[in-house]
Amino acid sequence: MKTYKQVFAELAQAGRSALIPFFVVGDPDFDTSLEVVKTAIDAGADILELGIAFSDPIADGPTIQKADIRAARAGMTMARALDFIRQVKAHKDVPIGLLMYYNLIYQYGIERFFADFHEAGVNSVLVADLSIDDVGEIEEPAKAAGLDTVFMVTPVTAPDRMKLIASKTTGFIYTVSVLGVTGSRDNLSDTVQDLVSELKKLTDVPVCVGFGISKPEHAAAIASAGADGIIIGSKVVGLIEANLQNKEKMLSEIATFLTEVKTAISAG
Repeated sequence: MKTYKQVFAELAQAGRSALIPFFVVGDPDFDTSLEVVKTAIDAGADILELGIAFSDPIADGPTIQKADIRAARAGMTMARALDFIRQVKAHKDVPIGLLMYYNLIYQYGIERFFADFHEAGVNSVLVADLSIDDVGEIEEPAKAAGLDTVFMVTPVTAPDRMKLIASKTTGFIYTVSVLGVTGSRDNLSDTVQDLVSELKKLTDVPVCVGFGISKPEHAAAIASAGADGIIIGSKVVGLIEANLQNKEKMLSEIATFLTEVKTAISAG
């Protein structure tokens, strides 16, 4: 199974940031979702960030919340998510990170969750509603299963907490570019460059930036600021929503957008 260290080392040698699209597993249905994710990989995704449908995704804005609802209504379960991940890994071995909410993990069984999803091909888990103060809930089970940890830093995270988060992170630091929930935005926050720079002084762990990135020029600017990865969620999930009645157009628009982003961050 390809690791984050391998991918980020290869990309550093090539002089570019990782392209990391986010999708909700099973949105709008299992088969279409699988085609979408395979399309993203073929368009150049270096790493995948996947979510599993949850009723109260408090870090997410309306676009991803609606994707969660579509996936849940289409019958997505933890067991089907495992099958989905195995099929993605059979298509191509790219690292997969899960962005989860803690109740799903707790109800499934913490040790069992980490063991099963690592066996299916998952590299890391980010628990969006779990504070770094509660890292003990997942740190040892994740390590025992062979999974990397990913934690979030925001524009208002204090320097001492940045140090703590960096010390507990083995995969990459998920750097939130804006205050608020996920969602496409017209303009980038002017805090991103300073935030990336501050984190780079604290850790050698890769720094990836997400929330609000919706244009190739946004991605290029973040790459130029020194980010190791660019995470794009609501924009690509929005392309699914906009084309629910036309799958071929959906796949084409996702492939075109991700190709444009890849070109932009490669040029940067």
